[in-house]
Amino acid sequence: MSPDSELSPRRAARAEAERLATAALSVPVAPAAPETSASPTRRTLREAGSNAAPLRRRSFAPVEASPSSSEGGRLRAATEWFSALPTARRRRLAVVAGALAVVVATATVAAGLAMGAGADATASTSANDATVTAAIAGPPAVPSEGLPVPAVSAVAATATPCDDPAVTTALSAGDDAAAIAAAGGGSAFREAVASGIAPCVSLSDPNREWVVVNKQRPLEPVDYYPGDLIMPANVRALEDSALRTPAANALTAMVKAASDAGAGEIGYLSAFRSYTTQKSTYAGRVRVSGVEGADRESARPGYSEHQSGLAVDIVPCNGSCRTLDDVAASAQGAWVREHSWEFGFVTRYAEGREAVSGYEPEAWHLRYIGPELARAYHEGGFTTLEEFFGLPAAPTY
Repeated sequence: MSPDSELSPRRAARAEAERLATAALSVPVAPAAPETSASPTRRTLREAGSNAAPLRRRSFAPVEASPSSSEGGRLRAATEWFSALPTARRRRLAVVAGALAVVVATATVAAGLAMGAGADATASTSANDATVTAAIAGPPAVPSEGLPVPAVSAVAATATPCDDPAVTTALSAGDDAAAIAAAGGGSAFREAVASGIAPCVSLSDPNREWVVVNKQRPLEPVDYYPGDLIMPANVRALEDSALRTPAANALTAMVKAASDAGAGEIGYLSAFRSYTTQKSTYAGRVRVSGVEGADRESARPGYSEHQSGLAVDIVPCNGSCRTLDDVAASAQGAWVREHSWEFGFVTRYAEGREAVSGYEPEAWHLRYIGPELARAYHEGGFTTLEEFFGLPAAPTY
């Protein structure tokens, strides 16, 4: 068990007293006369009187000493006097001296503790007095001119397209071009959507020109069927398939512009494909290439851009039309890569972007997103709709 700090001073005092008593007992003494077991009688004392007188004279005679050794002489005289005392008396004097030493040491320690306690009490009293004074005084007085008022600057909330009635009205009316224009144009619209500050704009609504369909984003509903399909005018169609009205009109204008520019005739192989048609198309690709191969070149039903009515597969025609694989190296294909954005189309599956789009490059697959967004896509150097709208890559289902 650890020593008790409260008892340490007392222990120190006892130790000091024992030391002093031991020192007193260890003073050299002269050999004493043998003592008898019985007490001396009056006759014995009278007979020894003549011998005791010289001892008393020697004991109380003044001790001569030089001025420089007066202290030493007094010490020797006291020692001789103490030595001349009987043994029993010397012992009693030693005990008394030890007891006095204990009392003196204890008193010294107690005085030291009292002084320390007094200092602590004084400091505590000063601290208490300061606390009481502060409590009575109370808080500092308020200046006559009043307390200073912090200046707070009002920060206007960030405006979003969804806060603009013109945008929300156009969205409610289904007028995509008007909504984009009200948002500040294609670039501003895209930035607002990609940054997430335009929650009123849905990239999943199949009726919107900006809908994004990929392996992670099926059409909603999965068997969606557009209600405004028409056949493009004055465009050679190798299959009887239509497009949604804005996309059909844009294709007619693009084909005419390419012909006028001397790029040659552009026809198309396939445009809208229904959910049922896409099931047959995908199954045919699986029979030829297996599931893995089919997924790289054909969409599963419900996940195809063709089902949205906004995608078309073009082919080059020079008297007769050639295949899809001939588009990339043809004059028509080169012209489309440079000018299709002017009519609202982009090449949806570009070279080297399979890890994002999920499909091998298809120079023939054009996707209509409208002229304003297509301009922003072209000028921004984008190559996938996923990156354009800030969506995650969709390489697999």
